[in-house]
Amino acid sequence: MSDENITSETQASAPALDPARLEHLRRRLLSEQNLPLGLLGGIVAACAGAGIWAGITLATGYQIGFMALGVGLLVGYTVRAAGKGVTNMFGVVSASLSLLGCAVGNLLAVTALAAQHEGMAFWSAVSLLNPVLVQELMVAFFSPIDLLFYGIAVYEGYRLAFRQITSDEFEQVLPDGNTARRAA
Repeated sequence: MSDENITSETQASAPALDPARLEHLRRRLLSEQNLPLGLLGGIVAACAGAGIWAGITLATGYQIGFMALGVGLLVGYTVRAAGKGVTNMFGVVSASLSLLGCAVGNLLAVTALAAQHEGMAFWSAVSLLNPVLVQELMVAFFSPIDLLFYGIAVYEGYRLAFRQITSDEFEQVLPDGNTARRAA
């Protein structure tokens, strides 16, 4: 059987989507998305992820670069849950916050290690941070593998930020009678 026959048979057996219902679903999804709430949730998630990263570094004494992946996951899922976004802006916001969360997490982790090394309290070390010291720490502790982890975190943040359409929502756009055929 040729690829052309398979495609024709698949298209013939697949239910056609009702354009009017599809447009109704699209409008409903757009009306339910909330960028300010997604942004706020993403900021909270990025801060939480950065704090968790620093806490794990403080507890273990090791700077763990792949914690960036957790930051990207946390931010992406939070932006999705809070914002219910379906437009690209949600992915861009989530990816940006994932990168910011990774940078802050890395900085706090390095600060935690420096505080341990110097025998001072973590918050005392944080209070000493200034733009010049931040730049020096980030450059001194930079590793090329950080780019890989940051890149994956940004990708995860983008990809996971979008609302997932449920099967119930999708079935709303099928023509009448196709729901029973699909269940069979």
